[in-house]
Amino acid sequence: MTAVPARPLRWERREPPLPAAAVAATDPAAIAALAAATLARLADGITLRAAADAATLLVLGEPEDLPWADGARYLAWEAGALVPTTARPRPATALWRDALAPDPTTRLALLPDAALVFTPPTAAPDRAALARLAAPTGTASGGLG
Repeated sequence: MTAVPARPLRWERREPPLPAAAVAATDPAAIAALAAATLARLADGITLRAAADAATLLVLGEPEDLPWADGARYLAWEAGALVPTTARPRPATALWRDALAPDPTTRLALLPDAALVFTPPTAAPDRAALARLAAPTGTASGGLG
């Protein structure tokens, strides 16, 4: 049995930044902007994957292919979890991954204001679902890829 770390999550500045592997948004305006930017990148023929829950949109891809959106955060792989490229979680990433996403078929995206446990998407995102998220009243939900 894996227990959730008893210490609170803290963040330290990371220098140099890790290379981006994903971008995430948690604010409704940032989610809408990221969904719209992702749709534009997909329309340009870029290969991306996406996952979402009720409060987070996560887009994965090659660093040069990731969309940009105001309010979104770039994430990088560290110890089998996605973390901000410019911040290091304390306690260590591996402890949070083991506590929150112990199933080897799932992954963890750890952000300062959210944690998303997700099954790595293998298919292209559902463009209709992204279009709903891009609408001003859109809300995130699973089933993007």
